[in-house]
Amino acid sequence: MSAWSADSPPVPAPSRRRRPLSELLAGRVKQKYKPEREQKLQEAAVFLLKRHQNLNDLFLEVGGIQCKKTLCFTSLIDHEISGVPGTHSKSFIVSTVQEQASKLGVPVGILSARTAASSLEQLCQVPEGSRQAALLNLEQRKKLSSLLDIVQDLLERGLFCRVSFCQELWKVQHSLVLEAVWQLHSKSIIGLEELIESHSDSQTVVDWVYNNLFLVCEQIENAIKEVDVAEHILSDFMRIFIQRGFQKVPDLRRNVELEKMPQICIAVLQKILTYILSALATEIQEESSTFKTVKCWLNMFRCSVYGSMVSPDSLQKFFSYTLTQILIYNPVLKVCDAVQRQKDWSFARTCPLLTTLYRRLFVIFNPKLLIEHLQEVLETHEVNWQLVLSCVSTLVVCLAEAQQLVKDFLAHLMIKAFESYDLESMITAFLIARQAALEGPSVFIPYAEWFKVSFGNVSGYHGCSKKALVFLFKFLSDLVPFEAPQYMKIHILHPPLVPVKYRSLLMEYITLAKTRLADLKVAMEDMGLYEDLSSTKEVIEPHCQAQQDVEKAIQVFEQTGKIPVTVMEASIFRKPYYVSRFLPALLIPRVLPGTPDSRMVFIDSLRRADKLPPNLYSNYLQACSTAEERQLEDQVMKMESGNAGEPLEQLKGELEDLRSLIINPANYDALSAQIAVISEKLKVVLGDRDDSGIETSRIHLHFHSAKLGQGEQKVSMKYLQGCWPSLFVKMICGHRHLLPALFARFYQLIYHQGECLSDIHVLGLAALAVHLNESKSLVPELVLGSSAHAKTQLVTEFWENLLSCRSQKSFSICIRFCVAAISYTLCKFSSHSYDVLCDCLPAGLVKKVQFVVLRMYLEARGTICQEDDVDLPWQNLSSSSIDWKKAALCLWKQKNFQKLLKEKQFQLTYRDWLLFEMEVKPDNDIISDSERQYFHHWALYQQYLPESSVAGGCDGDLEKACSILVETMVDFCLRSSSCPPLENSESSICGNILNRDILSRLQEMVLELELERWRGPSFGPSDDGGHFTFRIFQKRLQAIENDSTVGKRLLKQQELLVYKSILMGLPPSVLISTHVSGWQRSLHCEDFFHFVNNELKNISPRECALAHDIIIHFFRGLLSACLNCKDPSKEVNLILTACQTHCPIILSSAVLWWPRLEPVLQCQWKRHFKTALPQEVAHIATCQQFARSFLPAEAALSFKHCTPWIAAVSVHFAVHQQGDPETTKQVLKKLVCEGEELLVSFFFFSLMGLLSSYLAPNEGMNSQKSLDVCAEVLGCLEKRKLSWLVLFQLTKKENSSNGRYQILQHLASDQYLRLLPFAFYSLVAYFDDDLFNREHAFPYVTVDMYLKLVQLFVAGETSVISAKAHLSPEHGKQCSIFYKIKPKTSSSPSLLSDTSIGGSFRIDNKSTSVSASLITKMSKKKLFKLNGGNVKIFTWGFYPSLHIKMFRFKS
Repeated sequence: MSAWSADSPPVPAPSRRRRPLSELLAGRVKQKYKPEREQKLQEAAVFLLKRHQNLNDLFLEVGGIQCKKTLCFTSLIDHEISGVPGTHSKSFIVSTVQEQASKLGVPVGILSARTAASSLEQLCQVPEGSRQAALLNLEQRKKLSSLLDIVQDLLERGLFCRVSFCQELWKVQHSLVLEAVWQLHSKSIIGLEELIESHSDSQTVVDWVYNNLFLVCEQIENAIKEVDVAEHILSDFMRIFIQRGFQKVPDLRRNVELEKMPQICIAVLQKILTYILSALATEIQEESSTFKTVKCWLNMFRCSVYGSMVSPDSLQKFFSYTLTQILIYNPVLKVCDAVQRQKDWSFARTCPLLTTLYRRLFVIFNPKLLIEHLQEVLETHEVNWQLVLSCVSTLVVCLAEAQQLVKDFLAHLMIKAFESYDLESMITAFLIARQAALEGPSVFIPYAEWFKVSFGNVSGYHGCSKKALVFLFKFLSDLVPFEAPQYMKIHILHPPLVPVKYRSLLMEYITLAKTRLADLKVAMEDMGLYEDLSSTKEVIEPHCQAQQDVEKAIQVFEQTGKIPVTVMEASIFRKPYYVSRFLPALLIPRVLPGTPDSRMVFIDSLRRADKLPPNLYSNYLQACSTAEERQLEDQVMKMESGNAGEPLEQLKGELEDLRSLIINPANYDALSAQIAVISEKLKVVLGDRDDSGIETSRIHLHFHSAKLGQGEQKVSMKYLQGCWPSLFVKMICGHRHLLPALFARFYQLIYHQGECLSDIHVLGLAALAVHLNESKSLVPELVLGSSAHAKTQLVTEFWENLLSCRSQKSFSICIRFCVAAISYTLCKFSSHSYDVLCDCLPAGLVKKVQFVVLRMYLEARGTICQEDDVDLPWQNLSSSSIDWKKAALCLWKQKNFQKLLKEKQFQLTYRDWLLFEMEVKPDNDIISDSERQYFHHWALYQQYLPESSVAGGCDGDLEKACSILVETMVDFCLRSSSCPPLENSESSICGNILNRDILSRLQEMVLELELERWRGPSFGPSDDGGHFTFRIFQKRLQAIENDSTVGKRLLKQQELLVYKSILMGLPPSVLISTHVSGWQRSLHCEDFFHFVNNELKNISPRECALAHDIIIHFFRGLLSACLNCKDPSKEVNLILTACQTHCPIILSSAVLWWPRLEPVLQCQWKRHFKTALPQEVAHIATCQQFARSFLPAEAALSFKHCTPWIAAVSVHFAVHQQGDPETTKQVLKKLVCEGEELLVSFFFFSLMGLLSSYLAPNEGMNSQKSLDVCAEVLGCLEKRKLSWLVLFQLTKKENSSNGRYQILQHLASDQYLRLLPFAFYSLVAYFDDDLFNREHAFPYVTVDMYLKLVQLFVAGETSVISAKAHLSPEHGKQCSIFYKIKPKTSSSPSLLSDTSIGGSFRIDNKSTSVSASLITKMSKKKLFKLNGGNVKIFTWGFYPSLHIKMFRFKS
């Protein structure tokens, strides 16, 4: 017993057999649990476990793996997992460790550390022959978790030595898995920093950490489930490296130990970056493991990885360090290599991984810091030019702010280069400028532009000094052997500005560059007009470049309507290329279209401008005629060769096979294969054309013929189930040459045969339209018509424009087609997502069907009872006889369709409804006049007026409804007038015609607003803000570009005519505004006056007068508006008095049209008052009578009761109506005795009449008669010694000298005022000899008129004419004026449109002569006449001097 008690448990007797535990337990009687027995059982168990104990095995057994040779604590771990506290197992392990440490005589902490390290080594071991891993498997991860719990408990009890543990780990470093080390760090058992710093050899630590991190990146792709763990490992290590490697350490604490950890961190990061860059230096494939590893590393350069765990300062330092290391990595490339190869380093050609790295590094910096950092690296390090230039490309492409900063950096480099003649700065600037220019003009200015700005002017960086020029040309010459041809072309075509004495330097370089180009077989003469000299593409063949130039020139011609300036310059300065390359490419023989297209119009413009030799043009026309004859012969031969040939029959056979296959739409493979066969057969039928390489941006559709070829009439499909329609249409879209015929056939069927189409044919066309819309990305833009100004539109817009609703026939085909297309779409794409359904459905058809259904069917208006049956619409179209009304109403009630109508893209807004309604021709409408009026009232007052603006309505605002209607009217008229003609169709009926019914609705609504306005002060508000129509007009006019080109001016005049038509259709009172003060009401017309002065007078066909209709409209509105005023006559007088100063052209117009105006005014006034007309109205009649008194057989009247200028304009119109020179002379005899103001004003109106005779000639008064009248009036003024020069000094600013004549400039249009210099010099021959001495202002007026005449010639702007006059001390005996004119850049091409001009104007009283000189860059010598003055050109160097001797007075 003593032995048992002391050493071991009792041993069973030998005679007894051993029984299993289950048998023993089964044979025992279950005893009641007693607490006192628990202590004894625990002591016995502890004693048993202490025998032959192995701590290493014990640490591992806790994980739950049973071992036959050692004890196992799986049950304890299971208790812990199930939630039962594991204090028994942990306390047991602690006591065991303590007991074994006491036996061995070592500290408990060291023993526990050694045991834990040994256990960790065993845990991380991999099977023999397996590859080293960086991640644990699931079983290892469970064991490690239990092990870490034990170590954590030992740490908390102070029984674990960290230092010893680190040392033991380094001993088994080759067996450790990085995830296990990371777990030690994340559980706060041993930090990574502590582990790293514990090793004495830094290089060993760097290698071990890098290798294991590399393993993590390699294995992350293969361990999909462990991606999160791997990313956490990498991010935690990177955080530590960045935080410790780039932390700010005070200088006082710096020592070797403190610097060890940052050095290790930076070394690891450097190895990682070196691996990335070395991998990117090779062309790695996306499928390779290297690519995936690099991509994994790049994820660690995202700022979001670190969040707030790393300070912004440390992160910025790390990114800055990384960027520096990238730029200086492996700097083996020489400058000559960079010059030759930099085109391959653009953003698009750089490895995406590298650009991704750049972009992630850029995130933390602002662009200015990046440029400064780049500058610092370039100045202090040897760099890798490939990485630097690819970084520049990424910088300018990805950061818009960096573009200007790069320009500033280049300027800094250039200044530095020429200040100290620093070659490195020069090289850097050129490389960066070229690299940035490679990214295109949207990112950076082209290299040619930068080179011209830098060296092409006096303020260039080279400063035109000899030393700087030698430095520059030495540099450019050194580049010649290495750089691409396009850069040498730029240097030759845009050479640096060089003084004449140093021109030899430039010529030496040009000779060298041309020699190099000749070696490269690149001719300067073959350079294209629109060749991109900054392009990275290889040099193309001259004839190909010429074809590109022709296409570009035609494109510019289409946009501007004028011959491009580039072509004009080439015809003069680059004649060899123009004649030998450009014109042959333009005049390629072809079959000319019936209606001239853009190319034909362009050729004709060149011919009329003498830029096309007549013999070349005649040869071209003859060749085109021959080509047309050859085409006809070919067609005849094809017809005679056997009914369109065998390929077409084969195509028909394949289509029949497809018909048999589509009966079973589930057989997708067979259908797809058959459609591929049809595609090949179709390619043969179309002439074996390969469309795969064609990038057609537009498809031209010609509708001039209704004849259809045989190949366009033979196909008919009935079965629309399955996927084959979509596949078939996409295949058709792949044959671009077939699309014009397809769309032409579509158009002809709808327009010419729409009423004859069967229901099944309409269904087929509708399905085809839906699938073409589905494949809209494969269909180029459509060009309707063949004229030079044909409009383009997308296929989604084609359907809406195709289905017009103008007549009964068009309404019928529209409702059938739209209902069929929408029903088919809802059925066909019901299984697709809602977004796909909306994308496939043409929005124009949905809007059309809403318009037609609401218009035609009264049942659709009001509340809709929605139905849920999805197939219901298509079921109504599947029968042999279709009831289209029933089908339309069924579709309208369908729930899915009503859901579509709530989408913004499908809403029929108030504006859409108006546009559709304006297209309807009332005389051929599908509904009666009364039904149409009822429908209009319902739509306006029940549908759109109360509807919210979000849903396309007017928010209950009647004025808003009127405003939208007015704007839509304008848009409709302008759109109609510019729509392309579609011959033999209803759509060709276009014009500026307002829809009378819609105009009636507008009149009704405006009248309602007017009634509200005139109800009285207690109701309607004052309309001081003006009428809404003028606000709309003003807003639209402000949006129109103030362009001086003829085309833009005509478009603006067209819009103004529409405004005038709308005003004429509204009540006259809208022209007059009211002001209410208490119960007093007054009138004002500021809005109308502003509209007349700024816009309306500029479109008037008569000088100094408006059209009679708008004048009568105004006076009618004035007499109507005054009725509600207290003193109507007084209000009329006030308005007409205001006209004299604010809008005098109204009064001059009233004088002109008084015979028509007077009866209207008398009638309207007498309806309400028994008194005479207001005084100011009677004043117009008085002036009219005064004017007639000057005519023969009329008694003379005094004009003392007439305003002088009104009397003058009255006389002018009276003389103009007579059109007889003798009558003019008799009138002037009577006018001699009149006052100065009347005579001078009469002279002004005579000048306007002279200009009008040129601009709008008529039989009664031609230009010669008008000139004679002006000469007679001028002679009359000269006889009375009256000053008339004031008429040519009128300005918008008031001054004392011309104040009484200031009103005259408000009577003439802007065009007439601009042409006053022409009128001035037309009268030069009639000037008095003594005028120069009598009028001190004459020299200045002469010069001013001359400058403005030159400005008209060069299409410049008056506002940029600057003149400086110098008057000699001898009281004006000599006057010299120096001037400069800068032409408008957007003006039309002219002789001097490419440069500013300047010169001097000299007037010498002693020699009584006036002369002028003009210095400019001229294209060629010209000689022209200007009112008898000769123009002589004397060429000096590159800039000729234009000397104009205007006239000479007699001594």
